[in-house]
Amino acid sequence: MKGIRFFAALYAAKLATVALSVMHRNGTHMPGVLAMKICPDFLGRMDKPKTIIGITGTNGKTTTANMINDILADNGYSPVNNRAGSNILGGVATTLISAVNLRGKTVKDLAVLELDERSSRLIYPYVHPTYLLCTNLFRDSYKRNAHSEFIFDILDKHIPKQTKLVLNADDLVSARLAKGNDRVYFGIEKQDNEVLNENTIIIDTPLCPECGSRLEYDFRRYHHIGSAHCTKCGFRSPKADYDVTKVNESTGRITMSLKGKQADFKAVGTSVTDTYNLAGAIAVLSEFGLSAEQLKKSVEKLEIVKSRYDEEKIGDKQVIMSVAKGQNPVACSRVFSSIKNHTGKKAVVLMLDDLGDAEETSENTAWIYDTDFEFLNDDSITQVICSGVRRTDYKVRLLLAGVPEEKITCVEKESDAANEVDLDKADTIFFLYDVYTTSYAAISKNTISDRMAERGAKQ
Repeated sequence: MKGIRFFAALYAAKLATVALSVMHRNGTHMPGVLAMKICPDFLGRMDKPKTIIGITGTNGKTTTANMINDILADNGYSPVNNRAGSNILGGVATTLISAVNLRGKTVKDLAVLELDERSSRLIYPYVHPTYLLCTNLFRDSYKRNAHSEFIFDILDKHIPKQTKLVLNADDLVSARLAKGNDRVYFGIEKQDNEVLNENTIIIDTPLCPECGSRLEYDFRRYHHIGSAHCTKCGFRSPKADYDVTKVNESTGRITMSLKGKQADFKAVGTSVTDTYNLAGAIAVLSEFGLSAEQLKKSVEKLEIVKSRYDEEKIGDKQVIMSVAKGQNPVACSRVFSSIKNHTGKKAVVLMLDDLGDAEETSENTAWIYDTDFEFLNDDSITQVICSGVRRTDYKVRLLLAGVPEEKITCVEKESDAANEVDLDKADTIFFLYDVYTTSYAAISKNTISDRMAERGAKQ
């Protein structure tokens, strides 16, 4: 029974959506919040698509959700999704409101929803995903997510019993979620010549989660990602149902075992985290019902969204723009590691400040000391430019990591950072920015382009 309050909330939300559109405002959150103010159990009363694919986890949610949406669209599906909107309760409600008519009936059979892991206690009582893909669980923003086990407990308590889970077999935290639920696993086998056992600050699973004895890692890819077992109680990492058996960097291809059937795919992105994201997307869509051939054809067309990662040749310099989520020690560490392993001489520009904290400059800087700045202490990295309010905090951390002071430059405004790059000392310039500071990246790329043009004119 929907009732008068439900319809009052629905019509108010629909009107708010129209009003925001007329004003050219981003209405991806407020209509849902308004609906739930009027009718607190609005999400529980509304019709929902028959099939809901949810994507959650610390890192890779947006990239993986985009892949899933693109593959489904390429195969003729038109799911409602929150690709352009919020992944917390209000945003999810707004997305689902867009998929119902004025009688409160859903007009979509399929939804793809990126779901904030911290918000699961608010979302899952009303929204029951058919499939839930969890990319990974790591330490994240101190002010919201703190330790991975904290988020694990929230998810573990609130994932609906009927939801089928698609979990990362190589993640010793998220692989243990909701043990009573049906599940499949994805993962990446240890590769020949792969650099393993990186000396990282954070390893959140040194002990067996069952008996507390020290785990023995068969291999550790990074942080707590890898394969481990316990010699005391027999606990071990699960076996992947969807397993990347071969990563061929020279051809840009990966080989996967899809429940025992071999399939070859284009690699989307160049890092191991990109491969995990792709493996997770393939796994959940295989469970949804897409064939290996459908997936292979669609994956060929995939590209990482340029606001997340972009490469461009400007003159004789390679310019790489990459998101490195501020206040997220693991996400930044993975990017730093990738930069260290990149060939040639490199300059790195850090634009990591959180815009939400910038006005009061009260950002908690403890995450910096969980981040592996040591990867930037490498002979191939000729310059590190620290920009923004926290520039001197980054400089102190770099000095503690052993980076020579003469390699470090500090600049107050992110928009001025590109002017400090020494073009004579680097083959590749990396601009690392937070999710909400993409505008600085665009300004920086234009600055480098202008400087290279001016340089060419003088030669």
